[in-house]
Amino acid sequence: MPTLLMNLRSVPDDEAEEVRELLRKHHIDFYETPPSRWFISMGGIWLPDGAPVDAARRALAEYQCERRERMRAEYERRKQAGEVDTFATVLRREPARVILYTAVCAGLLYLMTVPFLHIAG
Repeated sequence: MPTLLMNLRSVPDDEAEEVRELLRKHHIDFYETPPSRWFISMGGIWLPDGAPVDAARRALAEYQCERRERMRAEYERRKQAGEVDTFATVLRREPARVILYTAVCAGLLYLMTVPFLHIAG
């Protein structure tokens, strides 16, 4: 029976490509299923019958540990360089969008609480 190695939902394209390269490097056969038209299924990387599932999972676990450390280091570098967006930087760059989103959130909160306010009165 085929084994799902990796669900591609919310996986960046570069990570999916690195996983494909990892499997090729270890000479592990795999195939992919594309996402469905309505995005109910986001696709995945599968191992066919007879593929070395344990070896593939070990290689994937090692890769994910290495990627996590690499991405954390990149985030820290960007944070030190001041390239990471904060609320203040987004507010300065796009004040209209922040005000609009805040107003929408306040409106939704109001609409959700109004029925309870009228019951008490």
